[in-house]
Amino acid sequence: MSSVIDPRLLTQSGAQALGRGDFAVARALFEQIVATGRADGPVFLGLAVAARGQGDAAAMLAALDRLLAIDPRHLRGLMMKADHFAAAGDARAAAAFCRQALKVWPEPARLPPELAAELRRAQAMSDAYAADYERHLLGAVGPVAEGPGGERFRESVELMLGRKRIYLQEPRHYYFPGLPQIQFYGREPFPWLAGLEAAAPAIRGELEALLRDGAAFTPYLKSQSDRPFDDGHGMRDNSDWSALYLWRDGERVDEVADRCPATMASMAGLPLCGIAGRTPSVLFSRLAPGARIPPHNGFINTRLIGHLPLIVPGGCGFRVGNETREWREGKAWLFDDTIEHEAWNDSGEDRIILIFDVWRPELSEAERDMVASLFAAVDAYGGGPAAWGV
Repeated sequence: MSSVIDPRLLTQSGAQALGRGDFAVARALFEQIVATGRADGPVFLGLAVAARGQGDAAAMLAALDRLLAIDPRHLRGLMMKADHFAAAGDARAAAAFCRQALKVWPEPARLPPELAAELRRAQAMSDAYAADYERHLLGAVGPVAEGPGGERFRESVELMLGRKRIYLQEPRHYYFPGLPQIQFYGREPFPWLAGLEAAAPAIRGELEALLRDGAAFTPYLKSQSDRPFDDGHGMRDNSDWSALYLWRDGERVDEVADRCPATMASMAGLPLCGIAGRTPSVLFSRLAPGARIPPHNGFINTRLIGHLPLIVPGGCGFRVGNETREWREGKAWLFDDTIEHEAWNDSGEDRIILIFDVWRPELSEAERDMVASLFAAVDAYGGGPAAWGV
């Protein structure tokens, strides 16, 4: 009479044999179950442990592959493969299995204690491999990256190592394709920057006269009764971030502009972004003591935003994408505001800068006209110019 194999009983017997350290018996029992075609995850795990105990790496890996085919998230299976490759000196393979364990089991607090310990071990191994890999890579390419012309390559290495995030243009309303993803622009495309900076003392003088006379700064983001309310990341109708316009929505604000001839003259030679009813905007932007403008993205990527810092106490900063800078009074920069950016004033005084918008240098005159005509068509529909995006 032929005996009937009971996989459940054989699995129990195999586990008992593993507990005694009798790897040969355990392996034989688990292989019997495999031969029936009725093996499950625990059987392949037991077989892998038994084969490892016998020093049979090939059989262990074969059993682990079967286990992970059944359950790709099996934490012990992933870590046994990580340990195998670590012992074999294959750091990249070991790190890959540690990272996978961390990816599929992100919260050790929800695991039983023994599995939580495995996940902490995966994190420690992954961190150690990452640090070793970074040392190796920077040792090999660091001198090249730090050399002349290596700025973009250096950033690519930092992105590869996870030191930086990939930030891309994410305009809230209009995206013009094919434009370079640059956070802060260099000075070379803007020969007029030097002239603007030379005018900074006169511009500051005009600003100070306005402040002495109690010029009315108003919240940069204001509610519109003809549009749904959104809180603008908490800045809507918030005077912590306020503005005094010389040019607003493509229209000159005479009562302010007339008092700022030097400021207006400094703008005359700039390629200001001209979209009827919308741009340019030229304004003094005030950030109150202790205020912070949360991370956000601008509306259209066909323009760049310029800053000319005028009154900047210590403790003020500005981030675009991965790069954080401090304003320096009288030193201008241009950036892409459709890349996530934020600002803060950790001082006890107001920070005030001049803000303006210019066409991106990559756009041809014909393309600029096309963009302007597009928004003319938008604004001709159903009521005329409104806020971006509506």
